[in-house]
Order: sequence, then structure tokens, then C-alpha cells
Amino acid sequence: MKNIIVQIYEVQDPLEAESLVEIGVDRIGSVIVSETDWKVHGVKDTIRQLRSAPAKSSLIPLFNSLGSVLRTLDYYQPDIVHFCESLVNEKDVWEYCLRLIQLQKDVKERFPHIKIMRSIPIAQYGKNKSVSTLELAGWFEPVSDIFLTDTMLANDSGIGTALQPVQGFVGITGQRCNWDTAAELVVSCRIPVILAGGVSPGNVAEGIRRVKPAGVDSCTRTNALDNNGMPIRFRKDLKKVKQLVDAVREAEKTLTN
Repeated sequence: MKNIIVQIYEVQDPLEAESLVEIGVDRIGSVIVSETDWKVHGVKDTIRQLRSAPAKSSLIPLFNSLGSVLRTLDYYQPDIVHFCESLVNEKDVWEYCLRLIQLQKDVKERFPHIKIMRSIPIAQYGKNKSVSTLELAGWFEPVSDIFLTDTMLANDSGIGTALQPVQGFVGITGQRCNWDTAAELVVSCRIPVILAGGVSPGNVAEGIRRVKPAGVDSCTRTNALDNNGMPIRFRKDLKKVKQLVDAVREAEKTLTN
């Protein structure tokens, strides 16, 4: 039986994290949204609590200046740091990625015990036009411990920065990426790949079957909803998470090592 990792974002409260661990979540992700107001007590308490739990902590800084990243990691000490820049939106993709590759090298040198997860953006339909998914992966694989797929939104004109929910970053679209491309990434990489992007209790088994990832990640599709049916950031629906975990464990039974 294959042990598929279940990762849940965005968790900023230790009590919610405790409930997720009890449900069977393997990795719990938090987000630091501000480079200025980077000390968030709920996140600090969440990561501290997870040190004595069977689950691992993951932390996204929504900024990438070296000093700020190092300061943040020194303060929180997560098990995993997760970088999720959109990458393919940049005018000079290679030059931008070179800077982020160096950032990851510097982080690993300063914090060798913290694993580095890198989001690889995948177009919602078709292929990324400015640079291929596999080319991006080839650049970042030597400085990454884990990849995570995520969805880049696009229109008829192609991928645009303004289309993404958080400018400059990939994620929280609630939409699936191209699973065929994600499956190609899994086959081509020597490091684990987590399938993210619109993953829900209803489609996670199909995603596992088609992509064969090392794990799955859900944020938007396991969030609580407001009165208008819209996802509420930083608040999970524990029933949905339990359904997702159960679906993953059931799907594992059909896999062979």
C-alpha cells in the first residue's frame, strides 16, 4: 500500500491544527501574508504545537527577499518552507528563476534541517507558453526537496498576472491544473510531487489515479464557505477535510508499490 501524503492549507490556528491532526492530516500549512507584519502568534503557536504531533508543519512566506525569509524561518522554525512564486508571468523568466534558485540555496545553507518545497505552476488548460513545466522543474529540482503543482489561470490572451488571486504568486484558485502535465512532472522528477490546485473530496481519488503523486494538497476546496457560498480564507471545513482524507485512504488501496 502506498502512503499518500495529505497536506492542508491555510491553517493559522493551533486548535484547528489539532483537529486536523486528529482527522489524519499529514502536513499542515500556514501562510505569512505580510513581509512587514510577519510575526503572527497563531501561526507561531500552530507550528510549535506540531513539533510534538505526527503531522509536519509547512510555511509559505508571501515574499522572497533573503533577509526577510531568513528572519521568518529563524522565528518559526517550520519543518518545510514552501515557495510559490508564479514564475511564468515574469518578462525574463530565467533571470527571475535564477534569483529564486539562489534564494533556495541560501536558505538550505542557513537551515539545512528545513525541507524546501517549490510550487511548479501549471496552466489550467494546455501548456505554459513562456516556459515549459518540465523545463522549470529541471531548473529548480537540484535546490528543492519537494515539488507541488498548482494552477495558473489563463484567458484567451494567455496567462496573466492580474488573473491570479495573489499577484506574483500561484495558488488558491480553486481550479484544477492540467493533470496530464502534472502526471508528466511526476514521471520526470526524482523528488516527490504533491498534487494541488482545485483538489477536493470529490475529485481527489481521480487525481491520485491519473497523476500518481506522492501526496495531495487542498486549500480552497476544503475551506468553510460564507453565506454566498464563497470560500473563507484561513477557515477549514472539518467535514470536508475528513471526506478528503477518507477518499485518499480508500484510493491508496487500489495502488501498488
